[in-house]
Amino acid sequence: MSQPVSLLFGVHAHQPVGNFPEVLRDAHLRCYKPFLEVLYRYPEFRFSVHFSGWLLDYLLQNFPDDMALLHEMVTRRQVELFGAGDTEPVLAVIPQRDRIGQVETFSAKLAEKMGQRPQGAWLTERVWESTVVPALADCGIRYVIVDDYHFLCAGKAADELNGYFTTEEEGRKLDLFPISETLRYKIPFAPVEDTIAYLESLTTLPASNTAVAVYFDDIEKFGIWPETYQWVYEKGWLERFIQGVLASPKILPQHYSEYHAAEKTRGVIYLPTVSYIEMNEWTLPAHAANTYAELVQQAKTSSWYESKKAFLRGGIWKNFFSRYPESNWMHKRMLSLSARLAALPEKQRTGQMRQKLYEAQANDAYWHGLFGGLYLPHLRRAVYNAMVELEALLDRCVPRPSYHTEDTDLDGVDEAYLQNGILQAVLKLDCFASICELDMYPLKHNFGDTLRSQVEHYHQKIQPGGPRNTNHSGSGIASAHDRISYKHEISAADIQADDYPRGLFIDRLDGMFIAYRSLTSALENNHFQSENTAYPIHKLIILDDNRLQVTYHFTAKFSHAFSTEINLAMPSCDGMGGRYIYQGKIPGGFGQLLELTAITELTLDDDTLGGSVTLTTSHPVTLRARPHFSVSQSESGFEKIMQAVTLLLEWPVAAPELIVTLTINARTQP
Repeated sequence: MSQPVSLLFGVHAHQPVGNFPEVLRDAHLRCYKPFLEVLYRYPEFRFSVHFSGWLLDYLLQNFPDDMALLHEMVTRRQVELFGAGDTEPVLAVIPQRDRIGQVETFSAKLAEKMGQRPQGAWLTERVWESTVVPALADCGIRYVIVDDYHFLCAGKAADELNGYFTTEEEGRKLDLFPISETLRYKIPFAPVEDTIAYLESLTTLPASNTAVAVYFDDIEKFGIWPETYQWVYEKGWLERFIQGVLASPKILPQHYSEYHAAEKTRGVIYLPTVSYIEMNEWTLPAHAANTYAELVQQAKTSSWYESKKAFLRGGIWKNFFSRYPESNWMHKRMLSLSARLAALPEKQRTGQMRQKLYEAQANDAYWHGLFGGLYLPHLRRAVYNAMVELEALLDRCVPRPSYHTEDTDLDGVDEAYLQNGILQAVLKLDCFASICELDMYPLKHNFGDTLRSQVEHYHQKIQPGGPRNTNHSGSGIASAHDRISYKHEISAADIQADDYPRGLFIDRLDGMFIAYRSLTSALENNHFQSENTAYPIHKLIILDDNRLQVTYHFTAKFSHAFSTEINLAMPSCDGMGGRYIYQGKIPGGFGQLLELTAITELTLDDDTLGGSVTLTTSHPVTLRARPHFSVSQSESGFEKIMQAVTLLLEWPVAAPELIVTLTINARTQP
């Protein structure tokens, strides 16, 4: 008599560090709570779950009753918990010592809070590199799940992927389960009957080689993705699916741990560096992504894509660092802080330091595709908040010099670090002589955290006249991967790429960029001179307490318009809490256009920041302020996101000198 198919059903629940409270509450209401309540009613339905560490902490604190349901399901052996890095880092891009620390921190948390230490682990974005094996194995992880696509890329045939395989690195072994791509696209989008029929149709093998259906994917597909709440809960997809599985004599829901203990490995395998198949396109720059997409479309049209897709491969996850300078800068700053923390004597390291480092390693703000949070300022801000706080803590233990240079981001151009314990300005020693990072330690904020506009592959899908939605034909509902929708109306001008970095103090003469070179002097390398000797301009950047001062000295008289552009990352952006204050009045918010003439002072006040920035000039200038938007895609559609406030200061070169000062104040707490 044939044995039933073992259904290994798992879900991954995650919210980024620093996400908005209202987003977390909505995700709980529409997804986490109803999912757990439905599953709780069916003790016989065994499944696995991974809640990322930061999200688990939030749910335990804010929704203890629902977490009590999860704990009870763990206790009655309905649920198997999966581990990972505590703040959901991509393990492959953090140091080995932090991999071990992150995984061990979360495993210990699960043991303490939920009564179960995990044997399996979720890999963030299913990013596989063999270098992660030793850390996982040393933390007691016995198996992980990756896509079946990973195995196809290693030369395996689809019909060979029945069970789990074993790999090793540096003598440590780890077992690997292949997630079914077919199930990822069927659950929960296809009708229940189709999904059950597919599970029942899987080949049943002899008892020594039991057939297995492996599913592990984002729980957000069960309520948060478009149309899914109505489909999964109001129309009963999830409950009917569970009932169908339990009623079928051909399907046996099991834990990964049960199957792993009962079955033997299918043999040794070595996987290439790879993530899930959609990531292949997202990691590539626009021109390469266009070529890749064209090849994929040709393959599908010619009907050979499915059989040979493993050999039509795009980029790898680390390409995000070479694609986006802002991501690379965050990553290299994080690595530097990790090294500083590791170099501290053990007795000086604190749990707070470690926690801030781990928060800075949260994956979401480092990448972008249909998902990923690089384009979301509040997620980058959470990373920088953690890094700036950690840097201040480290400086108290081992003070840094007030000035030093290094090539932090490995781009061949040095950066100069100026810091006085209150402010830190990082100057890019290139032709722009601008500031790429401006930190205030009391506010734990980087005012240089913005994002330049880039050409993206998906921009070619944007058509004038949005917003609109693409209709879905056929049974079930459309996956977010198959939708084209608009949250905002988007024009061609909105997707125009920047041809310069969005820093602070980008200078122009009659609209043309000024090229500078560094001057070696007693003032060190924060003193610059224009390359064009016909229009000699000296630029000096200094810090004084909570003030950043930029002085322009014009050594010859010439009748031209000089301007400097200051891009300020203000947390409220286009929200209600950000406003300009001029002569005691509020002329507008950060999301509005503002033009003032002959001014010498303007304040930018921000409730979310808990402070303000006051701009002063030694001579009257014309100021034009506007919001800097970027256009990105998400599962909800194409959207415009405000990245920064762009201040353009203009004045005719008449006076021999002009001083621009940014004074940053932390609001006094009551």
